[in-house]
Amino acid sequence: MRLQSVLHQRGIRPEALAQVCEVDPKTVSRWLGGRMPHPRHRRSVAQHLRIEEEFLWPPNPDATPVPENAELIATYSNRAEVPRDVWLSLLRGATEQIDILVFSGTFIVQSNPLVVKMLSEQAARGTTIRLCFGDAEGRAVDARGHEEGIGDALAAKIRASLSYYRPLLGQDGCEIRLHDTTLYSSLFRYDENLMVNPHIWGLPASANPLFQLKRVTSHTWFDSYTNSFETIWAGARAWTP
Repeated sequence: MRLQSVLHQRGIRPEALAQVCEVDPKTVSRWLGGRMPHPRHRRSVAQHLRIEEEFLWPPNPDATPVPENAELIATYSNRAEVPRDVWLSLLRGATEQIDILVFSGTFIVQSNPLVVKMLSEQAARGTTIRLCFGDAEGRAVDARGHEEGIGDALAAKIRASLSYYRPLLGQDGCEIRLHDTTLYSSLFRYDENLMVNPHIWGLPASANPLFQLKRVTSHTWFDSYTNSFETIWAGARAWTP
């Protein structure tokens, strides 16, 4: 594999590359074993090694063209219609990355009381966990609460939801931040699977549609949504209760 050859030639240890890319060394081992890194990690590796990304991961000329909208694999008329087993399967199947962007996300722990324990176990196995909740003191939460007609109740829901995740604070591989952003969609990423829950003005997220994406190529809906997560995550502050 070209990545392995370049690292060997330059005397760069996989652990050093993991540190540069801010991933677990096990993740780099998977790359060296043939797994395709996420787009942002490919960019980081290429920039660090000062080599073209296409050289490290050349496109497959024999690959079958991906049909339009192939990444859209499921739709639901509202979030409440998503079977509990779907959420559990996605969580259990994630080995590299779990990203969640919500205002309160209370349904996550209400539908699965063991979710915090499961996230902790995933992190212990090397999965990166990033949870981003609304800032209960922020303007975006205040505006959303009034748009939904529940006033300060949304801020209270966020505080209640966060209380469940306190055990994850300080655990390696887990990070929790608070954002003050107008949220157009709640996002739930499990490796290459992404659940997108668009927000409709005046309606709670549970009553809004949800669609599931599977990353198949770059520069698609999947990347657009995950890039928005990265932007919001970068501007969010660490939760320090």
